[in-house]
Amino acid sequence: MANDTMLALGSFRFSISTAAYQQLERQSSYKWEEVERFGQAPLMQYCGYDSETISLQGTILPEYKGGLGQMSQMRIQAARGIPLPLVTGTGFFFGLWVIEAINEAQEIFWSNGQPRKIGFQIALKKYDKISLKIGPFNVSTSGLLGSLQ
Repeated sequence: MANDTMLALGSFRFSISTAAYQQLERQSSYKWEEVERFGQAPLMQYCGYDSETISLQGTILPEYKGGLGQMSQMRIQAARGIPLPLVTGTGFFFGLWVIEAINEAQEIFWSNGQPRKIGFQIALKKYDKISLKIGPFNVSTSGLLGSLQ
């Protein structure tokens, strides 16, 4: 059986047969500051990267495959409070990301109130670890010492 994973976020797998996203929107921002000059128009100075975000929008059909627990699994991943690896089904590593928000919309219900269709939107923000050079050591937010340079 072929791997049908579209995207993996931590241990959660998005796939056509379970929680399929129909849209992945990625936004990258960059910081530019205006520098005032006397008697002239201001200049723009590049100050580096700003935040990077990804928004996933999709649909779950619980009776098809995966069941009703998929939204709970997403929320468990978010509640762990740790950055999660984001990897495509083709193996591209996006880096580490945090879940900022999960929105869920249930519709088309059975007589017992169980939804037949669940729409979801997940907001992710890139987690960029900080690294500092202290003397001959490189120190990152993970607390591990890097190699001597």
